[in-house]
Parts: sequence; C-alpha cells; structure tokens
Amino acid sequence: MKSFILSIDQGTTSCRAIVFDKAGRTKGLGQKEFTQSFPQPGWVEHDASEILSVQIECIKEAIKNAGISAEDIACVGITNQRETTVVWNRKTGKPIYPAIVWQCRRTQELSEKLRHESDHFREKTGLVPDAYFSGPKIRWILDNVKGAQELANKGELAFGTIDTWLIWNLTKEKNHFTEPSNASRTMLLNIHTLKWDDELLDRLKIPKTMLPEVIPSNGKFGNTDEALVGFSAPILANLGDQQAALFGQCCFEQGMGKCTYGTGSFLLTNIGTESKLIPGLLTTVAWQLEGQPATYALEGAIFIAGAAIQWLRDGLAIIESSDETEALAESLPSNEGVYFVPAFVGLGSPHWNSHVRGTIVGLTRGSTRAHLVRAALESIAFQIADVASDMSLHGINISELRVDGGATRNNFMVQFQADLLKVPVVRSAQVESTAWGVGALAALTCGLVKDLAELSEDWQQDSKIMPSKDRSSEYEGWQSALRGAFAAASSHHLQLTDATDRLEHEYLIT
Repeated sequence: MKSFILSIDQGTTSCRAIVFDKAGRTKGLGQKEFTQSFPQPGWVEHDASEILSVQIECIKEAIKNAGISAEDIACVGITNQRETTVVWNRKTGKPIYPAIVWQCRRTQELSEKLRHESDHFREKTGLVPDAYFSGPKIRWILDNVKGAQELANKGELAFGTIDTWLIWNLTKEKNHFTEPSNASRTMLLNIHTLKWDDELLDRLKIPKTMLPEVIPSNGKFGNTDEALVGFSAPILANLGDQQAALFGQCCFEQGMGKCTYGTGSFLLTNIGTESKLIPGLLTTVAWQLEGQPATYALEGAIFIAGAAIQWLRDGLAIIESSDETEALAESLPSNEGVYFVPAFVGLGSPHWNSHVRGTIVGLTRGSTRAHLVRAALESIAFQIADVASDMSLHGINISELRVDGGATRNNFMVQFQADLLKVPVVRSAQVESTAWGVGALAALTCGLVKDLAELSEDWQQDSKIMPSKDRSSEYEGWQSALRGAFAAASSHHLQLTDATDRLEHEYLIT
C-alpha cells in the first residue's frame, strides 16, 4: 500500500526533499546547496536550471535514504522560496534570464514609484510595493532581455515563481500552475477575488498569457514524470514556504501565529477568512483549499536573519560554523552596547525602507568577534520584536509564539526572543515544519490523514521557553541603533541628491 509522502522543499540556499510517513516522521532526506550569484551590489540571482537538476538529485537521494521503493510514494507536496522569479520560453523550456531572487533590490526604483503612485497595489494585493515581490522583477526581465517583450506579447514566454517552474518541469503534463499563497506574493493577484488583476497587469505591461493558472492549494497539479524522477505520483499540495510552516505548526485557528527563522525571518498570524490591512505589515493568502474560502494571514517579513550569521561566516570569516555562535554569545555578560542592524538589502516589515544599509554601532577597542556574533543573534530577535510591537498597536497580541527553522536550535537566541516578547516561545517537536506542512496538506488531500483536527491532535511541542529577564534597556538600544541607521541612509540619500544638483548647476553655468 502506498503510504509515504514526498515533500519537495526548495529554499533560498539549498534544495531539499524529505520522505515522511503519515504521522510526520522523517524517513529519508536529500539536501544539497546550489550556487548563489551576486552580479552587482544588491542583486541576487539563481540558475533555475541548476535548481531543477539539484532538486531532482535530492528527490532520488531522499527516496534512497528512506529505504523504500519509489512506488511506495502516495503523493507529493511542493513548498518553495517565494517571490523568486523565473521567465522561460514555452517552446524550448529554457529560462531567458537567471532567476531573480526575492532578496534582489534591482527593481527598487520602480517599486517606490508604484508605492507613491497610488494605493491600488496595496488595496488589491495586501502588499507594500517593493522590490521583494515578483511583478517588478518580471517587468525588469521584459525591459532588459533583448526581444523578451515581443515574445511575451506573442504568448511565447511563461512566468512562474519556483513552485510553478518545478511543476512545469516535474509533471509529465508540463502543467503551468500555481496556487494562491504563492500567487499572492507576485503583486499581481487580487487577494479578494483570487484572480490575476487586469489593472495591475496593465500598469506593469505584463501580458496575462505569461501567468500560470491559479488553482487551490490542495489542487491536482499533475503527476510526476517517472522518466525524470523515477516514479509517478500525484502532486496534491503546493504552498509558499512561510505559509507551509504556518500549516505545519497547525495554526489553523484565527489568532494563532508562528515564526520561521531561516535566511530571512517571517512572523505570520492566521487572521481567518476576512482580509485586513495594517500599516507596516503584509496581508497574504495563507492557503485556499478546494471548495473553501481563502484563509488569510498577516505577515512580518524580515529580509536578513540567518543570512547575518552566514555573512559572519562567509563574508568576515570570523566563525567557521553557526554552531559556534551560541557559546560565543553566552561568553559575554551583555552586548556591552554593540548593536548590528543587518540591513544588507534594506529593511522589510514594519519599516519598508529600501535605502537603509547595514550598520554596526557601539564598537570599542575591547570589542571582539563574540560581540559581533551576539549582536547578530540579537538582531534576529529584535526585528521580530519590531513586528510584534506593530501588531500589538493594532490589537493583535501574541500570547504564544510557535517557532521553527535552523536558528531555533540556538538556545541563546530563542531565550532572548522570549524575553523580548514577554511571552512563551514554543519549539515544535516537528523540526521540519515547512516541509511537513505541505506534506501534511498532500496527505490530507489523498486521504492518508483524516482532517485538520487529527493534525492538530498529533502536533507536539519540543520545549517551551519562558521569559526570564527584562530586556527593555536592550530594546531601547536597538531602537537607537535603528534611528542611527535611518539617519545615515537619509544623509547619504541627500548627499547623492545634492551632488546631482551641484553637477547640473555647474553644467548650466558652463
């Protein structure tokens, strides 16, 4: 009897595939990193073809490590890095440009123009127009790849976020599908109607023929191509990674929330079937199941979380592994006034400031790598506290935060987070909340799991970290560091403007 679920978990820095049994136990894992490309400051790209080939390797490795036959796979779920944009030729199946990653800031100018132009994008999509999202990235590709607009107008180009790219390539039918949680991250979907919005498409001059069909999150996305991955099974679930983690943490009731700590950090709270807009936060589709209205979530999107630790390792080379960071942070009695604002690509929620850049303040001759490590870990928690504070101002109070992601293994960071929020932080016993979230939805769809109540009953906590110390003074220091970073960004922006004006003035005099 087919009783196993394969979850495809395509992330920002690595591809993963996990075989689960119906109880959510991991039976086999395949994981491999892929190339990160930074062609210009603020630009981030991936090779979509490399992602596909690496993902296929991970699928085969997971099944092999599970010690099962590929024929035992009952269903497949896909979860993915969101907003990352791929445009490919329908005839050749080849991308016409590298995938533009969600972190990439090249479309900042266009996004700011849209933000100031009207409120239509915000009202219809629930998003703050930003370089983060897919719509402006599509526009950039059409503007900068020779002949792209003409091909798009002829209906010969296809767009997809990574889920759509994988579905197109992994299904025997070559289906061009997505679902609402991913589509709601494009700045092109009306989250109230769950349809692509003609007005927004027209503003960005994107032909609707490029876009995938939007079907429910537990729809029938097609069957895997046996010749490609070694087995044929239906893909029965698809969710963006943060929404998948919300589902995996069993936050099915209005008011329940989770935070995932990965490359970025994302705090999502289930707000039920009625969408609402709150300044500084995003409104997004959590999921939409067959025959049911959409469930919405409020989201605080932090661009740089674990990536700050990666920078200490790869950029500064002051640590060899993230495993070192807990002991280094705890070697100090306090941060001793050192704060790190990791605005490498600007700041997301609740500030949405694209001009601010990373700053480190409070350094003295006695500062060591331990201070930088502790400041980086604290910055992860501080940014989530900013989002929680913004939610609280609008009557959404977190009484308990369910957490997942690699950084939650760091006991110092998790305790610091609980202290800042003044609420319990609960680590799930299921360490693979994102992959299991979409796997659980696939299992629900194919009948391996009975209903949401069964999933909730099976959810277990690993540990509950209670607040133990008042961190008000540290949070005030963080706010001061933020103000300094904003002031520096504003000053730099004014200097650039003044320099441009001065050059124009000198030219006129000449």
